[in-house]
Amino acid sequence: MAGSSPAEPSRPPGAGPDPRAAAPAPLLVVEGLAKHFDSRDGTLKAVDGVSFSLEAGATLGLVGESGCGKSTTARLILRLLGPTAGSVRFRGRELTSLPAAEMRHVRRHLGIVFQDPYASLNPRMTLRSIVGEGLRVWEPQADIGRRVAGLLERVGLDPAFARRYPHELSGGQRQRVAIARALAPGPSLLICDEPVSALDVSVQAQILNLLADLRRDLQLTILFISHDLAVVRHVCERVAVMHLGRIVEIGSRSQIYGNPRHPYTAALLSAVPVPDPAQRHERGRVQLVGEIPSPLDPPSGCTFRTRCPHAAERCATDEPELTRHGVDHPVACHFAADLPLRAQP
Repeated sequence: MAGSSPAEPSRPPGAGPDPRAAAPAPLLVVEGLAKHFDSRDGTLKAVDGVSFSLEAGATLGLVGESGCGKSTTARLILRLLGPTAGSVRFRGRELTSLPAAEMRHVRRHLGIVFQDPYASLNPRMTLRSIVGEGLRVWEPQADIGRRVAGLLERVGLDPAFARRYPHELSGGQRQRVAIARALAPGPSLLICDEPVSALDVSVQAQILNLLADLRRDLQLTILFISHDLAVVRHVCERVAVMHLGRIVEIGSRSQIYGNPRHPYTAALLSAVPVPDPAQRHERGRVQLVGEIPSPLDPPSGCTFRTRCPHAAERCATDEPELTRHGVDHPVACHFAADLPLRAQP
């Protein structure tokens, strides 16, 4: 018929998903997130323009040195802190401007596990009260005792522990309780803020395996914050590297660990202990010189340039953007495609 558009060709059976179909929207989108603190000595830019997205069911590791803004980013996402600028969208809803009453309902879907499992648990409450607190708020008609017992069992604890207090448990057991408490309301996004850094190595492995099992069984989306790149490699599919409040490199696990393109990422990776002496010699070591810059007075241009072995004159005047720069993942470095950084074994 004249003027009608041609019919869309049919797809043969077994051809797989239509590449023209729209991809599902990310569960969490963070854009230009910033948090500045004013003091007598100036303005501290704890988080300065952080952007990333996280798809449902995925895991993202946020890594960097202490004080780089990782935990502040987590608190901004949960709106435990108000941002100076930027956007946080969860399931398409803008959280930074959401009224308090509506934000309270959104928090049911946002869980957090803190670094210190003893400080984050009320010492005057039994485990039944700690884990059941969220259930009493969101499901007041539920059988609290039965639900708490099920949650304790899911995280690898004896349900009889419900009568105990936090001081009667080991550090690893307390962290399992903290995980059970975070899971009680049924969150879809779980933020883990250094959840194993206060634990022994053998206990760390148990907690990491537990998180992996929970993610698989409950279809959780996890934002995992850590300074330990070896831990992040075990848990996360994607990794974002932070330095002085900014993300300087972000990519898949194979891209970050197999082909780091930012000198800061390469330095962090070279500091990870390697048990095999042959691999340790093959990998080499990136030595950083100079002091860590003050976040109250960061260097101009690239904030890493004062410790970077590859810094050039341009680095002092031009702030690098987080873009691909001729490589396969976003990097905030002017010379990302040219630096002689070695892949990790």
